[in-house]
Amino acid sequence: MTSNSTASAETQTRTNWKVDYDVDPIEIRDPVAEALGVLEPGDPFVITYRDAVKEAGHSCPTASGAYRIVQLGLDSLYSDDYPVRSEIEMQAAGPQDDATYGVMSRIISYVTGATEDDGFSGLAGGYGGRRDLLVFDAFDPDTADPTFRFRRTDTEETVEVTYHVSDVPDGGPAIGNLQGILEGSASEKQRGAFAEAWHRRIQVVLDDDSLFTVETA
Repeated sequence: MTSNSTASAETQTRTNWKVDYDVDPIEIRDPVAEALGVLEPGDPFVITYRDAVKEAGHSCPTASGAYRIVQLGLDSLYSDDYPVRSEIEMQAAGPQDDATYGVMSRIISYVTGATEDDGFSGLAGGYGGRRDLLVFDAFDPDTADPTFRFRRTDTEETVEVTYHVSDVPDGGPAIGNLQGILEGSASEKQRGAFAEAWHRRIQVVLDDDSLFTVETA
């Protein structure tokens, strides 16, 4: 239920999260937000993994992998400055209707702002526009692992990031408790064991750079 009362400092900081993740946020500028006074010129939005989870509606190795893909890609492209929305083209190696590429592209698009032809067209003749900056089936990767490219439209620099999904640890036997949780038959102990194993696995994805390859394309 949504409260219609005036938000207080307490309600603005309230959280019902049951898990905390240790991963750096992503900072990215948005020219439109700056022009409209949402941000001071030059100041970035700060996007956390929690924000990505809210967008996806869940936390899993696919969501955490997508977060790290875009984080590592932008870090590589913008080593000395903030990345800038409307200047980043996102290229997915797979199709939009693929279960992995579809979920990952939503999170990566959320961060970069890049969209197909249905996104923000920009202010006053296209300023800060983000349409046609998301392309599916854009290239043939050298691997079956999820692979994305990020291109700076201002410099044409491009990096390719691959997520080695098969190297992610399986989480152990407690992961098998999920079926009982979905059916409503799991005990509190089983639910707790599952949650611990599941989120430990996600934290590995957020921590372990060896699960990703970043290359100049």
